[in-house]
Amino acid sequence: MGDLTTERSSATGTAPVLVASNRGPVSFSTADDGTLTLRRGGGGLVSGLSAIDDPNAVWVCAALGDADRRAAAQAPAGRLDLAGHDVGGQAVRMLDIDPETFARAYNGVANSTLWFIHHLLYATPTAPAFDAGFRTEWAAYRAYNAAFAEALAAEAAPGAAVLVQDYHLSLAPALLRAARPDLRIGHFSHTPWAPPEYYRLLPDDVARAVLTGILGADRAGFLTERWARAFAACCADLLGAAVDHEALTVTFDGRTTRLGVHALGADADFLRERSRRPDVDERLAALRAAVGGRRTIVRVDRTELSKNIVRGLQAYRHLLRTRPEWHDRVVHIAFAYPSRTDLAEYRNYTAAVRSLAAEIDAEFATPTWKPLILHVDDDFPRSLAAYRLADVALVNPIRDGMNLVAKEVPVVSDRGCALVLSREAGAHAELADDALTVNPYDVIATADALHTGLTMPEAERADRTKRLAAAATALPPQQWFLDQLNAL
Repeated sequence: MGDLTTERSSATGTAPVLVASNRGPVSFSTADDGTLTLRRGGGGLVSGLSAIDDPNAVWVCAALGDADRRAAAQAPAGRLDLAGHDVGGQAVRMLDIDPETFARAYNGVANSTLWFIHHLLYATPTAPAFDAGFRTEWAAYRAYNAAFAEALAAEAAPGAAVLVQDYHLSLAPALLRAARPDLRIGHFSHTPWAPPEYYRLLPDDVARAVLTGILGADRAGFLTERWARAFAACCADLLGAAVDHEALTVTFDGRTTRLGVHALGADADFLRERSRRPDVDERLAALRAAVGGRRTIVRVDRTELSKNIVRGLQAYRHLLRTRPEWHDRVVHIAFAYPSRTDLAEYRNYTAAVRSLAAEIDAEFATPTWKPLILHVDDDFPRSLAAYRLADVALVNPIRDGMNLVAKEVPVVSDRGCALVLSREAGAHAELADDALTVNPYDVIATADALHTGLTMPEAERADRTKRLAAAATALPPQQWFLDQLNAL
């Protein structure tokens, strides 16, 4: 990334604001006739970036599949907007990273290592084992981050602000700082951050590289103060960095990085409008018909190991075993959408969810009552319908950076809903006062909380839901994004 990068950046860098993330705002698929079809994405980042009113802003992302790679390869320097694609009014540079390098960086390091570390997911008697295979993956992760840093350096105008997103790109801030010291760089972690004693599972050089990578930013953002302080503790413990706990800064190697807390909220306007459309009404009618006037416990998750779906189902089974008064009076609606199906652990986890659901059905179902409705396929309108119908929402992750479902349900709920919430979700920091807090490992206490939620008086439930919705929408995506940008 030497002179060539600097030369190209001075010739082409016109972007005053840049965002870098693994997944971009658009994706491509190949139609039957071989033409590329573009699909616009959603989510907090996409609506956040729409807050930037500057046609020169650039989003740098990776090509995630063959169709993406084809689109990126056909566009000048990967710039989809310059190739005539309708990417939503911003410039998008999609990086055609070698598929093997991408897979090793994305699956091997980002999702199988850093994600597991920050969510405390390892079964430590057997994993992790950082062997020669891991070293190949780590080299790929470095190359992947270098490709992003190079593209950002080339696109950025002098003194531009760059917002780098998430654990996929933890090395990019320092690499970019080395190439372009003039830039204002922010990094944002959407995950939790591991405490030092768990973070030390990583090989020492890797653990240090991730920390110093993020410390290449002027500002490192986190979803809660808890995660920011855990990051600072790792910097002090592993690097010997100086931490100012009052000012929330980390000083290392002559540079100071400020830590910021930005608790991403739900997009109330979008959710309220979207949840009242005909396709949602249609699915709501179908769910109502299936539930038949009974009470409902709702969960909506990806089949992600950290979401704790299996213990949630065990808690529901315990409720039915110990409180027979709920037989034929409650239905658990569990939507568990496929996630990371290319990793064996995730396929096995999905199988465990299906298997336990079948056991619950076999034990309790009657000719007139199906105690559980499980869907393992993605359907956003159906999720919104379930949100509207929920008497109790169950959000019990082992550990979660935020968990937007906990924030979305109260916003969309028709009649008010009791929220059973894990104390290990980032959202708990804001929602604890009006939620029913649980230890995600305690199946019996979770079952008791479900019972409390189901028996909560309607007026109390409505009041709590109002307060939950207000807290959940305090920092909508556009404001969340602009706050980080302004802080730079």
